[in-house]
Amino acid sequence: MNITLDKKSATDGLIKIQLSATDYQPKVDEKLKDYARKANIKGFRQGKVPTGVIKKMFGKSILVEEVNHIVSHSVSDFIRDQKLRILGDPMPDQEKGLAIDWDNQKDFEFEFQIGLVEDFQIDLSKKVTINAHKIEVDQTVMDETLEDLKTRFGNTTNPEISEADSNLYGDITAPGASESKGSFIAISKVAKKEQKKFIGLKKEDVVDFEIEKAFEDKKAIVQALNITEEEAVNVKGTYTFKVTSISKVEPASINQELFDKVFGKDVVKSEEEFIEKVKSTISENYDRETDHLLDHEIQHYYVENTKINMPDNFLKTWLINSSNGQVTDEILEKEFHTYKESLKWDLIKNKITEEKEIKVESDEVREKAKQFIMDQFGGPAIAAQLGDKLDDIANNYLSGQDGKGENFMKIYNQLRHERILKVIKEAITVNEKKVSLDEFKKVVAEHQH
Repeated sequence: MNITLDKKSATDGLIKIQLSATDYQPKVDEKLKDYARKANIKGFRQGKVPTGVIKKMFGKSILVEEVNHIVSHSVSDFIRDQKLRILGDPMPDQEKGLAIDWDNQKDFEFEFQIGLVEDFQIDLSKKVTINAHKIEVDQTVMDETLEDLKTRFGNTTNPEISEADSNLYGDITAPGASESKGSFIAISKVAKKEQKKFIGLKKEDVVDFEIEKAFEDKKAIVQALNITEEEAVNVKGTYTFKVTSISKVEPASINQELFDKVFGKDVVKSEEEFIEKVKSTISENYDRETDHLLDHEIQHYYVENTKINMPDNFLKTWLINSSNGQVTDEILEKEFHTYKESLKWDLIKNKITEEKEIKVESDEVREKAKQFIMDQFGGPAIAAQLGDKLDDIANNYLSGQDGKGENFMKIYNQLRHERILKVIKEAITVNEKKVSLDEFKKVVAEHQH
């Protein structure tokens, strides 16, 4: 057997394989004899079928199977042994394959097109500076959160007549529509000049209002009309609202009852502890948001600033050929840039994993799965109740219902990803920049664009 690589360019190559009879015939003959021993053919005793009969009946299929087996393994081994960094899968020359005369040929030649990636450099140094936008928990956020908690855990009543702090439930009808749908209107969210229309209403009362005048906040429109934020942009006209019920929330007092409802019995025992616990909880949530954005900023930076020469033409052909008709030229034109960036990030992560010898062990995956299960079912207390059964539950979860271990790979990839990001953050300069919540939202919006 002769196998060679013909590099057409830095990113495109052709693997050529030449097979002669000595490469495949011994295995073919062995399989023919095995068939002869096991075959149950009418007119012959089992194990006494002449090899010539077996060859006539099954010889071609055995030959095709053995040659394909040798070729596929040889291509994989060659790529591994030559340490070729390829994208996608090797694409066989279909025309050459169809031209083979399996009845008469003794020598075979196969060609596989491959997409190559040259070696590249990743700058993991302090020269790389990326901002981490840390959200400050200011007094405005604290005030809003405390008001929300007092409302959420407050006492709900159902007054007969609506007031400025009431909530209205009912049916709303769009201009020209014959059918209505359920709606919720918090009168406090209605524009000040329009609130008087909604105050003093009773059950079954009907009110007409201009939607664009009644609500200045798009989220209030979304809530009132049961539509998406995108749909809320274009709504206008006079809507009709029929009241079906009225509610009012009496805000909870800041006392031990509220502390217990929010954080659990006796976790905090004073207003000072409660305020501090609320603040630390907000900070933890904000820190997760900060880390999440930082991870995206890191990915964006390295995808944009790491030079990798990629086999675009090969990738486009491979995507279409391997998609079973799902990827059209139109879809490819629209999505290829995003797909290429994702591939590029994978290449960068793989190289960091190799160079920094990042590993994830099976035991670590199992422990992460157990932690996930405990979090789902109430924390560490569940571990004591389950005892050794927790291991069995974790193993079943990792195996998955189909036994393919998709959950195992999901957690494995998560741990691997976290360790890669940790290596990057330790190597570069992360510049912590304190921002307000509104400023953070603007940064996120800019990042998405």
